[in-house]
Amino acid sequence: MATYDLEQQEQLDQVKHFWKQYGNLITWVLVLALGAYAAWTGYLYWQQQRAIGAGGLYEELDRAAGAGNTDKAIQAFADLKSKYAGTTFAEQGALMVAKVAVEHQKADQGKAALQWLVDSGKNANLVAIARLRLAGVQMDAKQYDEALKTLSADTPAEFAALVQDRRGDVLLAQGKKDEAVKAYAEAWKNMDATVEYRRFIEGKLTALGQPPAPPVQNKAVAAN
Repeated sequence: MATYDLEQQEQLDQVKHFWKQYGNLITWVLVLALGAYAAWTGYLYWQQQRAIGAGGLYEELDRAAGAGNTDKAIQAFADLKSKYAGTTFAEQGALMVAKVAVEHQKADQGKAALQWLVDSGKNANLVAIARLRLAGVQMDAKQYDEALKTLSADTPAEFAALVQDRRGDVLLAQGKKDEAVKAYAEAWKNMDATVEYRRFIEGKLTALGQPPAPPVQNKAVAAN
């Protein structure tokens, strides 16, 4: 029994020595780990709450837009932008409110929403869509230089043809037919042949007396 007590005491002394040497370090590691976990959990909760709040305001905006209530839609977007900027709901809301505002003769509010998305948006695809629509609104207001500037920024490759098509529209509105034809031709060339909108661009070129050249057929195929 005495031997067992001595061994137990020796183990206890070793634990005390180990804790004395490393106890503070272990404590701080645990504190940091638990603190990081608590922070991450809190961040996830915060994100979840933001998503719920942003989603609610987006639904409110969607209902107002569907009902043609422009003022209510603009107010809902203002709340969405101020409280939940940086969310996809806010960026999609900018496109929605811009559409309903322009349709109801409130182009300035629509342009402001699109400009906000262009300046602050994080989703490159939504920003590209906003640029195309903003350039269209600027073109309708005869702000041609501003429209071309809006279209001059880098956009994802899949939007390149649409940007060139819109450039053609702006240039044609300026009376620059030759430059417009070049832009349309570039748009037609870069757009996938299976996309229906390509035929619309082809119609623009044909109307301007410059129909796109048909693809060159392989001689062997042509001979058959």
